[in-house]
Amino acid sequence: MDRSSTRPLPLQIADALRTAIVDGLVVAGDRLPSTRSLAAELSVSRGVVDQAYDQLAAEGWIEGRAGSGTFISHDLRSVTPTTTAVTDARPRAKADSTAPGLALRPGIPWTPPSATAAWRRAWRIAGAEPAPPGYPDPAGPVRLRRSVCSLLGRARGMTVDPDRVVVTTGATHGLTLALAAMRTARPEPRPVLAMEDPGYRTAASAAIAMGWDLYDVPVDAGGMKVDALASTPETTRAVYVTPSHQYPTGGTLDVTRRAALIAHAQTSDTVVVEDDYDSEYRYDVAPLPALAHLDPDRVVYLGTIAKTLGAGVRLGWMVLPAHLVQPVLDHRLATGDFPSTPLCSAMTSLLDDGEWDRTVRAARRRYRDRDAAVRDSLSRFGELRGLGAGMHTTLVLPPGRAEAVARGAAHRGIEVPTVALSTRSHTDVGGLVIGYGRLTDTELRTALTVLVDELQRHRD
Repeated sequence: MDRSSTRPLPLQIADALRTAIVDGLVVAGDRLPSTRSLAAELSVSRGVVDQAYDQLAAEGWIEGRAGSGTFISHDLRSVTPTTTAVTDARPRAKADSTAPGLALRPGIPWTPPSATAAWRRAWRIAGAEPAPPGYPDPAGPVRLRRSVCSLLGRARGMTVDPDRVVVTTGATHGLTLALAAMRTARPEPRPVLAMEDPGYRTAASAAIAMGWDLYDVPVDAGGMKVDALASTPETTRAVYVTPSHQYPTGGTLDVTRRAALIAHAQTSDTVVVEDDYDSEYRYDVAPLPALAHLDPDRVVYLGTIAKTLGAGVRLGWMVLPAHLVQPVLDHRLATGDFPSTPLCSAMTSLLDDGEWDRTVRAARRRYRDRDAAVRDSLSRFGELRGLGAGMHTTLVLPPGRAEAVARGAAHRGIEVPTVALSTRSHTDVGGLVIGYGRLTDTELRTALTVLVDELQRHRD
């Protein structure tokens, strides 16, 4: 560490550890020193090391394991001394001595301090229950499913039967369950899933892993171009869509397109998979009703707490058409894919005591201000999509310019994803995906200042 540097000590420590990972000095799964021991070795306060670890955890480099310590993330197995892609996205400290090391990643939520106490309380309640003696209900405990129905009623205006709710580990898990059930019912020929492009690449890779082919459907400012579904192959059995806040470009599917999508599903005998991943966050008007309102027997509705309490909790839900409930449960029984009873118990407590609602209300106020800050800083540089909703905003740019700005920002320690990272075939769409959930207000201002500077430098 350079104590004469203007760069804060926590960021210097984070820089050094990040470089050690990239250089292969430490690898995925390695345990890091405790914050207390590292602080003593470096002659700094423990809080300084805490901040460094928090920064690296937020960026995905390290992960804490309750009762075990802090480890290099297993997701970094592919990072080796010869890897160059990672150094482009997360630059070494030597690139710029003033690099703040911030990641504008979408989808990582902020949680209020009160959530920590509520989380501990929920686990005390779960821990007081006897250990489950047998395998749980593959749909999830009925108490939690009823709580989910209540949540969907007040948050999305949906009237849902608990028998149609299945507890999952998140939206992608729900997608794989639905795809497995649909393929089991009609195993031949190889099925096709129509997906937004650009779109959620984890969903795309999950579909491929489940034995489905993909058909890319273009998007515009209004989300999926539903009329393009007329060209899908005859073997298309499902359409995956993010109608409330298209990922990553931010468009919202209006009522006309929603009706057209449901009409297409009815006439083509396909299922619509609705990923409602961040609909709780709207800052201008109330969210549009879910697609499941229009035809609950044609829509698989996916929900998650990843954008409220965090993806690491690994819990979500799906609301299924009646004809898919039993096939999904049969698949879970056949594969031993059961929901965790203690986790479900803790989540029931969080939903029933109002913690989910309180978290959403607090986060909505915070994100509304972030949304406005992005708009005020970047609207002069191009079209901003997704304003007024969600946890990210997309600045539409020519692909080449977006990549140049992202590289320039990365050199200065600001990681900003590009639309190209979520693109499969429609490469004419480009832009920067500005996620602002986890950052502090100060960090967001710093990142936006760098982006403005890079946008000015890389003009058309």
